[in-house]
Amino acid sequence: MIELRNVHKVFQVKSQEIHAVHGVNLTIQDGEIFGIIGYSGAGKSTLIRMINQLEKQTEGEVIIDGESIGSLSGKALREKRMKMGMIFQHFNLLWSRTVAENIELPLEIAKVDKKTRKERVQELIRLVGLEGREHAYPSELSGGQKQRVGIARALANQPSILLCDEATSALDPETTQSILDLLIKINEQLKITIVLITHQMEVVQKICHRIAVMSEGKVVELNTVKEIFEHPQHEVTKRFVRDVSGSENMVRISKELQTMYPDSHILRLHFSSDISSRPILADVIRKTNLSVSIVNSNITHSMVGPMGSMYVCVDDGTEEEYQTFIQYLLDEHVKVEVFQ
Repeated sequence: MIELRNVHKVFQVKSQEIHAVHGVNLTIQDGEIFGIIGYSGAGKSTLIRMINQLEKQTEGEVIIDGESIGSLSGKALREKRMKMGMIFQHFNLLWSRTVAENIELPLEIAKVDKKTRKERVQELIRLVGLEGREHAYPSELSGGQKQRVGIARALANQPSILLCDEATSALDPETTQSILDLLIKINEQLKITIVLITHQMEVVQKICHRIAVMSEGKVVELNTVKEIFEHPQHEVTKRFVRDVSGSENMVRISKELQTMYPDSHILRLHFSSDISSRPILADVIRKTNLSVSIVNSNITHSMVGPMGSMYVCVDDGTEEEYQTFIQYLLDEHVKVEVFQ
């Protein structure tokens, strides 16, 4: 378990003090995929670097598995860090070494014998899907392949914690999804705790169990993915959720649909992760015999299942049938907004 207790980090820049992290308290459970999200300058990179003590906190405690690591130094700290792998946005590979040699490097530093090193490298190459690329150099790899090497290297010493510093920010959407799938596989197969920082809300939505939102060095909101997306509280969190859900376009979409379907009822239906996998709309249509068309939708996926909203157009029914249709949806815990 990772615990941050009232952690502060102050940088002295000439005569000015910069408070990068201010009074953060977090507990990250073993085996959890924990996301830390914030805009540039929020303090998230400084926070994650304090977990492995690449940055020393000015105040507070960082406790790993019951041990306060701020008091460790020298050999004891190096041994603790060996159980905390880290992957980076820009890969940080050695360009003069092959894929296998890059992965092997932490094992060499740890003075693992050659036979064991070679076996471990091959095991990791299979895990991250780089079979056949063992002898390639970083210049011969795609961005996604480079990041897979970075992940394999971070796992070399069999860490219990994997720290991901903007690990997908330099990748295209398709490659990002493949790396996220790999991280989920690693978490499930190896039971590794993953702490991931990013400014991409869609990343934490797809992969994380819980999310901490940071702003100006503070954690302003902490909750499960489901609660963060369905009931955001802080304005910063609401901005992130709007970016993913496209809710800032709701007014435009509703006006366009009202123009396209002037004589129809337009509804926006919101489905939470608890109910999104059930055929609720099909069941309600059968009960009412109304003509219902799906005219727009935005369903996204998370670790707890799909969630999102859709617009429907309802035609050819009496007012009583229309109200019954809405009530059926409400009874199934679907949130309903009426636009016309």
